[in-house]
Amino acid sequence: MWTWFYRLASPPFVYRVAATLTPWFLGLAALTIGYGVIDGLAFAPPDYQQGDAFRIIYVHVPAAWLSTFCYTIMAAAGAVALIWRIKVGHAVAAATAPIGASFTLLALVTGSLWGRPMWGTYWAWDPRLTSELILLFLYVGIMSLRPAFDDPARGDRAAALLSVVGVVNVPIIHYSVVWWNSLHQGATVAKLGKPSIAGSMLWPLLSMFVGFMLFYGAVLCIRLRGEVLVRERQAAWVREAVKS
Repeated sequence: MWTWFYRLASPPFVYRVAATLTPWFLGLAALTIGYGVIDGLAFAPPDYQQGDAFRIIYVHVPAAWLSTFCYTIMAAAGAVALIWRIKVGHAVAAATAPIGASFTLLALVTGSLWGRPMWGTYWAWDPRLTSELILLFLYVGIMSLRPAFDDPARGDRAAALLSVVGVVNVPIIHYSVVWWNSLHQGATVAKLGKPSIAGSMLWPLLSMFVGFMLFYGAVLCIRLRGEVLVRERQAAWVREAVKS
């Protein structure tokens, strides 16, 4: 039953799988993001309160969700590497960190652009915004910690420990609008019961969610192949792969 799990511990296997999945992820991401952008910007009706300014959600919301999703993947990969000593886990975590940081920065920038006309300011020390900013600092800290050690193995372990500890911030981000008096809009899609958003607005948003996920998968595969090659550069299979 655990055969598939241990196969993922094989760098050559992961390298080949990543190469196979990359073009599929890229193609599907282009289709879903293309549909979401066109339908969301051109055909979705204006919001009755926010007008056309609401359309920034088609970038902001998927980016914000991917920022926490990537961190969770990074922390999970780090935990797998620490517990089972699977080196590929460290490679996945290292490959994911810059992608997650990019999504986090995109979420903060688009949120600020939305906040200016809605709140009258680009930034407010709102619980959701503040915890998202802390997430960006965690990403930057983890990316800086790994190369800070002369021994790459120690750097990997230190980065993995920080990512596992920092994962406590993920539920704080998600529930911040519930736990505290927040300016940020509450959940409209990921909630119990019927989403409080019209279908004409919802479908392009869901398409953007899927597209961003596929794009993350594609970039992860590309970066993971590079990480594996660097980490396994002394192995015979790497020399064969480079020759081919």
